[in-house]
Amino acid sequence: MADPSSYRPKPGQIPDSPGVYKFRDEHGRVIYVGKAKSLRQRLANYFQDLAGLHPRTRTMVTTAAAVEWTVVSTEVEALQLEYSWIKEFDPRFNVKYRDDKSYPYLAVTLNEEFPRVQVMRGAKKKGVRYFGPYGHAWAIRETVDLMLRVFPVRTCSAGVFKRSAQIGRPCLLGYIGKCSAPCVGRVSAEEHHELAEEFCDFMAGRTGAYIRRLERRMQEAAEEMEYERAARLRDDIGALKRAMEKSAVVLADATDADLIAVAEDELEAAVQIFHVRGGRVRGQRGWVTDKVEAVTTSGLVEHALQQLYGEERGDAVPKEVLVPALPEPVEPIAQWLSERRGSQVSLRIPQRGDKKDLMATVGRNAQQALALHKTKRASDLTTRSRALEEIAEALGLDAVPLRIECFDISHLQGDDVVASMVVFEDGLARKSEYRRFQIKTFQGQDDVRSMHEVIGRRFKRYLQEKQKSGEWTEEPAGNAPADGTGVNGSGVTPDTGVTPGSGPVTALADDLEMDPLAGRPTDEDGRPKRFAYPPQLVVVDGGAPQVAAARRALDELGIDDVAVCGLAKRLEEVWLPEDDDPVVLPRSSEGLYLLQRVRDEAHRFAITYQRSKRTKRLKSSPLDAVAGLGDTRRQALLKHFGSVKKLRAATVDEICEVPGVGRKTAETVAAALAGAAPSAPAVNTATGEIIEDDGAPPAALSAERGQER
Repeated sequence: MADPSSYRPKPGQIPDSPGVYKFRDEHGRVIYVGKAKSLRQRLANYFQDLAGLHPRTRTMVTTAAAVEWTVVSTEVEALQLEYSWIKEFDPRFNVKYRDDKSYPYLAVTLNEEFPRVQVMRGAKKKGVRYFGPYGHAWAIRETVDLMLRVFPVRTCSAGVFKRSAQIGRPCLLGYIGKCSAPCVGRVSAEEHHELAEEFCDFMAGRTGAYIRRLERRMQEAAEEMEYERAARLRDDIGALKRAMEKSAVVLADATDADLIAVAEDELEAAVQIFHVRGGRVRGQRGWVTDKVEAVTTSGLVEHALQQLYGEERGDAVPKEVLVPALPEPVEPIAQWLSERRGSQVSLRIPQRGDKKDLMATVGRNAQQALALHKTKRASDLTTRSRALEEIAEALGLDAVPLRIECFDISHLQGDDVVASMVVFEDGLARKSEYRRFQIKTFQGQDDVRSMHEVIGRRFKRYLQEKQKSGEWTEEPAGNAPADGTGVNGSGVTPDTGVTPGSGPVTALADDLEMDPLAGRPTDEDGRPKRFAYPPQLVVVDGGAPQVAAARRALDELGIDDVAVCGLAKRLEEVWLPEDDDPVVLPRSSEGLYLLQRVRDEAHRFAITYQRSKRTKRLKSSPLDAVAGLGDTRRQALLKHFGSVKKLRAATVDEICEVPGVGRKTAETVAAALAGAAPSAPAVNTATGEIIEDDGAPPAALSAERGQER
């Protein structure tokens, strides 16, 4: 525990201007980010007598080892920079709202030639119009089913659309009148796009004028004695009214607003948001957070606004945002919201009328969400604590393993050998710490040797980070392992190229293939580093040989404070280094359940990576190696000739006939294909057909999956 006076800035060193500050721990990791109108006044509050600080603030300043700041021009810039840093550094002492599900949206892909209505989750895409979020996907589908009668917009996938266009026959929805069938030319692209725009207008709340227009057309049809058309319009009106009834009017003035309510206690807080468009509730979502910092209701509201609108632009930010308490000060956050919308945004507390009543309803939802969360979490915390205690007792550990790392090897009959590392902290998966490896020091199938290499590379990175921070002063041991995967005959470590004892251990940057969802760089700015934090327990997928290899890799590096065990699949036995007999945990043991979850997650992550590498390899083409040939012209060549085999037999003049391919490029392609020897024909084991050399069909991949590990 650090003394805040040891890193307190000197008097007069802190500027008296707006800015954003960061507290770092002894490892250089950013643990808290905050903003201030006056950095000098705000930071002075952290360095007062510890007895006068809030317990959570006291924990933060004693965990920190340094503080730094960045000066900005305005409070709005400080707000934007604070949001960016919280998102980038993921500081442990900042309020972060979390949710256990991804909310579905009703999406209209207006960026396509023939827009499609569908349910979408996850990140929003440019050119797509979103409505929601909804609590359940079935609620979207019920609404869409009613509206397709009036707005028969395409809902089929790209594959179904393309197939219907090829055979000249629409799908079932086209026959029953719930799709305008643009795939077979019943409507033009412009007419279908206009239909999608009308669908969006109706969903956005502009309902009254459209229904009145339908009623007028129904009356005209009846007067002209076109009773079938009049009956059709009558049914359309009924369908739209039923769709509107699913979201009752809550604000009579057709307001576009978001209502945010907070329910909190000493430890946690729940936030509920109602999205009201055109006076109707069009979506709802909720978050829960731990109060890891000393924060008021105003602060919780500010954090919720940052998370809710930090990635939004335009109409996604409504004209009016109603909150239970205003951030302090309110002007910067109101200006920030207005800039994101592009027009004035009203941020206020409802005082009377329908809006105040609706806010009370949102507040009751927040209270219920907090109560439900606490009930679930109490049970979950008890279970995870018991599981960690059982593991510590069974393995003879001095303390419960708060950080567990599990490693697994995956390959297909010795090809595409890869490894995975997954991390569980406090019994929960921490996916941002997952890592993936390629086995590089040898070829072929050898799980023991692969495990030794991976463990060695992971902990060499850990020692490297400790050396950078000055925490590690001893040189790692350089004894060569028996299997030859450590130090080679020249005294050089194969995967690092460094002679042990000659200086700090350094690993090549390309030793590691990062998870794309978690790949944040290693640097001195406090970003989460790749291997900076050691586990208390290393779990390997396997029995005694794999455990021995992992222990040997750690011993060679001089690491003796990390426990190692293995979980064998056959009988779910736990193996320890140098023990002849395994540890057998009861089948009902929570500790065994946790180890199984960790092992299964490592296996899933490894096999996913291995499959992706194999897919890329099987889909590779000789054209990939042609310099200056991009995807567009490569696809044009394959489309023109049909396969690489036919392209290889073509002359330079025939290749020049492909649009966009000049003579120089044609000569390069011909020379590259002539130099690349054709591979032996592959056979699809599912059908027995010969596969052309322009790629393997999916069935070939499916047949191989039964042989992969």
